[in-house]
Amino acid sequence: MALDDETFNQLLETIRRFVRERLRPLEGEVEANDAIPADVVEEMKAMGLFGLSIAPEYGGIGLTMSEEVRVAFELGGTTPAFRSTFGTNVGIGSQGVAIAGTDEQKAEWLPKMASGEVVASFALTEPDVGSDSGAVKTRAVRDGDVYRLSGTKRYITNADKASVFTVMARTGEEAGGRGVSAFLVPRDLPGVSVGEPEKKMGQQGAKVCDVIFDDTPVPAANRLGAEGEGFKVAMQVLDRGRLHISAVCVGIADRLIADCVAYAIDRKQFGQSLADFQLIQAMIADSKAESMAAKALVLEAAAKKDAGERITLEAAAAKYFASEMVGRVADRAVQIHGGAGYIADYGIERFYRDVRLFRIYEGTSQIQQLIIARETIKNGG
Repeated sequence: MALDDETFNQLLETIRRFVRERLRPLEGEVEANDAIPADVVEEMKAMGLFGLSIAPEYGGIGLTMSEEVRVAFELGGTTPAFRSTFGTNVGIGSQGVAIAGTDEQKAEWLPKMASGEVVASFALTEPDVGSDSGAVKTRAVRDGDVYRLSGTKRYITNADKASVFTVMARTGEEAGGRGVSAFLVPRDLPGVSVGEPEKKMGQQGAKVCDVIFDDTPVPAANRLGAEGEGFKVAMQVLDRGRLHISAVCVGIADRLIADCVAYAIDRKQFGQSLADFQLIQAMIADSKAESMAAKALVLEAAAKKDAGERITLEAAAAKYFASEMVGRVADRAVQIHGGAGYIADYGIERFYRDVRLFRIYEGTSQIQQLIIARETIKNGG
């Protein structure tokens, strides 16, 4: 159920002010320290950001998809590491429970996720399994009232601070996704270990790690849905997650465009502002038009989801277009800033590195192309 307009607009304005006044001044510090300040995380909890998508009966705000993407537009106004702090609780970490969890599982985990007491991670990718997500090798073998879980997951966002993982593991002999089941695996179970955070190109402050399961006894009651339904759950979770990421890409593009306009107006070359030169204007125009197109695509897809329609095609198209778009905008931003765009002081080079990941995680651009083509052909055009 959507919030009333006044309440939602107040929420948007609060987040907008938080991004502008609290988070933006910390961007350089987060980059240098590769960490989000603890007091900022506490403020995020107090604002309810960890529970944006979680239903009010479990302590969340319960935003519709249309509301969530509008919030994500605002969150894109600063370094994406801030959003990642609570992003898994809003999306891939919580939505498996919300979609496929039993009443008991929801009651146990969703309130803790909504408050930020528990950070949740989504564990699908493996050392040899990325885009071919139906080929997971981690195994869960039934042993009475538990499943014995063994395998390694890779590049798991927020694994360093997660208390629970939604893990995709093979429970059957069927090839592909049909043999995969989903499990809620608390970090404190025997045999669970988390590796050191990886050193990354960008998005400093958002950690990814290996998660290793060594004969971990997972209670059968922790399975999400029926055996063999894990891949279906994962794809439903990713549809929503892709739409959220698309909206973040739009928000970052808008931030970069605003930075470019301000710089182009202020910077003088050949006796006039950069903004007076038509080739600079062309780069700004291309960026603005593409960002507007991505925003329209995201809003249309979100409205369809809220109407109960299947959005696999729309979510893939939004993720593909928006993530590629923000990469082009970031590249133009460096070009417009010239040498200053390559220097850390302006933050443009940081965004250039940060946005590169959007074309990879939650489904690469190439996977989105395959989904778009498959769905289009299935629908007859």
